[in-house]
Amino acid sequence: MCGIVGFTNNIDNSDYILEKMMDRIRHRGPDAEGKYIDDDIALGHRRLSIIDVSSSGDQPIFNEDSSLVIVFNGEIYNYKDIRSELVDAGHTFRTNTDTEVLIHGYEEFGEKLLNKLRGMFSFVIWDRNKKELFGARDFFGIKPMYYANMNGTFMFGSEIKSFLEHPKFKKELNTTALENYLTFQFSPTYETFFKNVYKLPPAHYFKLKDGHFEAKRYWDVHFDADDEPTLDEWVNRISDTFHNSVEAHKIADVEVGSFLSSGVDSSYVAAIADVDKTFTVGFGTDEKYNEIGWAKNFSEAIGKENTSKVITPEEYWNSLSMIQYHMDEPLADPSAIALYFVCNIASEKLKVVLSGEGADEIFGGYNVYSDPNGTFYDRLPRALKRSIGALASKLPAKRGVNFFVRKGKDVEERFIGNAYMFKPEERKNLLRIKTDAPDPTDITKPFYNNVKKKDDVTKMQYLDLHMWMAGDILLKADKMSMANSLELRVPFLDKEVMALAEKIPTKYRVTHDKGTDETKYITKYAMRLAAKKDTPEQTAKTAAKKKLGFPVPIRVWLKEDKYYELVKGYFESDNAKEFFNTAPLLKLLDDHRDGKADNSRKIWTVFIFLIWYKVYFDNNGKY
Repeated sequence: MCGIVGFTNNIDNSDYILEKMMDRIRHRGPDAEGKYIDDDIALGHRRLSIIDVSSSGDQPIFNEDSSLVIVFNGEIYNYKDIRSELVDAGHTFRTNTDTEVLIHGYEEFGEKLLNKLRGMFSFVIWDRNKKELFGARDFFGIKPMYYANMNGTFMFGSEIKSFLEHPKFKKELNTTALENYLTFQFSPTYETFFKNVYKLPPAHYFKLKDGHFEAKRYWDVHFDADDEPTLDEWVNRISDTFHNSVEAHKIADVEVGSFLSSGVDSSYVAAIADVDKTFTVGFGTDEKYNEIGWAKNFSEAIGKENTSKVITPEEYWNSLSMIQYHMDEPLADPSAIALYFVCNIASEKLKVVLSGEGADEIFGGYNVYSDPNGTFYDRLPRALKRSIGALASKLPAKRGVNFFVRKGKDVEERFIGNAYMFKPEERKNLLRIKTDAPDPTDITKPFYNNVKKKDDVTKMQYLDLHMWMAGDILLKADKMSMANSLELRVPFLDKEVMALAEKIPTKYRVTHDKGTDETKYITKYAMRLAAKKDTPEQTAKTAAKKKLGFPVPIRVWLKEDKYYELVKGYFESDNAKEFFNTAPLLKLLDDHRDGKADNSRKIWTVFIFLIWYKVYFDNNGKY
């Protein structure tokens, strides 16, 4: 796990600028650094040593004749198998790294190498003979890749903040991204909050030659259910495949630990990983916000050492500027800060942890997935439901009325992902500025078009896999772990696990047959049974628990005078007045404090943007 930066070389002081860019991401790789510079390209690397920790593994790394040079961020879990194939083909290796497997693999297979890989990765290869730059990002978007083409210079990196050091970089706010963010709580498109800076989409590679940039998709998820196997057979297949993935994700020359909450995902990982250490954080003593007791008992049951931390409100709020600096773009997910702290306590003891991200998206774990066809009303004719919904929309908004309005819409109209903050009309009323931001459904439509003939649950999963997971879940996982020089691995997000999961029938992912005993669940149905089967004594209760997420008491804190006044100060600031109408912001805050509505997530969305903007535009990327 490392950090990479680079740019096409058309400046005189390229060595100095590259060093400054690398310093910006030192946290991603404090163990070593390396550079390659010629008349055409400058490549930089910061290393966190995990595999072949000797200096021979330092990057950049070259092929046999030094015609190709690579900088790489990530881990390739099947690199030994590919290496054997390449040795048989006549390639000579100087190191025992997975990095060198990539460069020889590209030399042998070109872009077809990508579909041979099993792992998380973001890398670029410079072909000195062709004068061509090749870059790629992993299947799910676990590892980031940003790029910009400004003032005749192409630059790329693991984090946008490194671009701030380049003289050709022009820092401008992308107001379209701001309006989109107000709805999704993250930047939902491949644009970023910095104008003309983009994310390379997951499962894409690019080529840059003679100033021409072209990106292509090389892999995608294809849900195609196989109804022949029984439920028991699916449970056994999940067990076998996931055990294999966890073993693959433990490959390292340093110690590996595991995160642990009270949920089934991290518990399943920790129980079968056979690591020595687990890590947990929580808030206060309320079990709604503190899973430490559960995690300690579980760790004791499976014979592991658990390290935990109770995050105080002061620690949480005082860290916000630093968190948004590391995030690069505003992310209004309150759990990101908690994730930072659990990464922090883990980094004091080791360099690599396993985590449970991805299980919900691929196995059907979110509670909202149980909504389609969950009631008798859902099975009424579509035309009838739409008519009733249209009539209900004309009535005053109430809980019962909203049910009929929501059910009167197709899933493509009502579901944009796991967070829906401000509706288009609300954000227009809130913003003082005008943007060309599209309607949220225009952003989700291309993904829904790829699964037109699938059931609603599968459509929702496909959308979340391509938007929510990459834009929120994996963004915070990478940035918060790397802020602590910690490598976070996600064994659920494995190509082989996904190949199995996309064959599981919907009824075994999400079921409405609750049953009468603890073996019947609603979400992640087959996966929960696999977890219970593999560790029956320890995970029976965990497997049965309803999905909680990473609970943070934001709604409680915002009613306290101290934090109410802090947020109010931001809402009344000059920055807020530049972008927002102050009156509706303050009304959201006051109504929440007075108990008239739970506006905590909407308040947090605006508040986090203002903190991020202060860090990057008022303080030029300093906190």
